[in-house]
Amino acid sequence: MFRCYVCGKTEGHEELVHEVFDIEGRSVRVENVPAMVCSHCGEPVFSRDTTEKVRRMVHGEATPMKTVQMDVFAFT
Repeated sequence: MFRCYVCGKTEGHEELVHEVFDIEGRSVRVENVPAMVCSHCGEPVFSRDTTEKVRRMVHGEATPMKTVQMDVFAFT
């Protein structure tokens, strides 16, 4: 059963999402990640299998399809 880790609601839908991860001090964007997305707050929740596959990808088991420049802002 789906339960959102942020708001606790149980209604969600499947969606492909794009996420930015901080890997050893560098930002990595992974596109088209399957997730259950909370219908209430929009938080994506990933399965264990998906999380493991992303972990392996960003730690060297996959080659990036492209590299992009990213703006960085500090909220201070």
